[in-house]
Amino acid sequence: MEMNEYEKYTAFSRDELLSKVEESMSEKRFSHVLGTQETAIQLAKRFGADVEKASIAGLVHDYAKERPNEEMIRVIVENHLGEDIIPFGNQIWHGIAGIVLIEKELGIRDSEILQAVYVHTTGSSNMSLIDKIIYVADYIEPHRHFEDVSEVRRLAEVDLDEVVKYETEHTLLRLIKEKRAIYPKTIETFNRYVVGMQ
Repeated sequence: MEMNEYEKYTAFSRDELLSKVEESMSEKRFSHVLGTQETAIQLAKRFGADVEKASIAGLVHDYAKERPNEEMIRVIVENHLGEDIIPFGNQIWHGIAGIVLIEKELGIRDSEILQAVYVHTTGSSNMSLIDKIIYVADYIEPHRHFEDVSEVRRLAEVDLDEVVKYETEHTLLRLIKEKRAIYPKTIETFNRYVVGMQ
């Protein structure tokens, strides 16, 4: 991918965007981001999605992950994103409120890229191909280590929806086991992709 191809979606070249993202997070988080980006590119090529959009969405999906809580709460309140999300913490905030910062600071306004970032931790009951790619890439990128990860990566070579199903089910089971609050959109994703409700 040529550097200037990114400029269709942002004011920055690929290298400039990489630098801005890298500056916004720890080295460990940036390694995860690069792994997610590379996985998203592979999935986009495999399933016929826009490779540039998948690449950019993968790169910026955790842009707000390590922002201070105070800053994120301010973004939520000032942009009327729904104060009901505040108790769920940054695990949820960094997707929903993160797109405000991505648009403002990185100049990315493409609705598909922003939507993929918005739902990358929760999924939704109506995910686009790019949404699914970022949701899955974040889950199976090379730095992820969990039981059956190799099997899930192999599954991602043939059936993206099956990985969405697996990821959603196992995420929900983990949250229940840990007795953690479950964001309603995660339940919607479970009902759609695991149960099969339309």
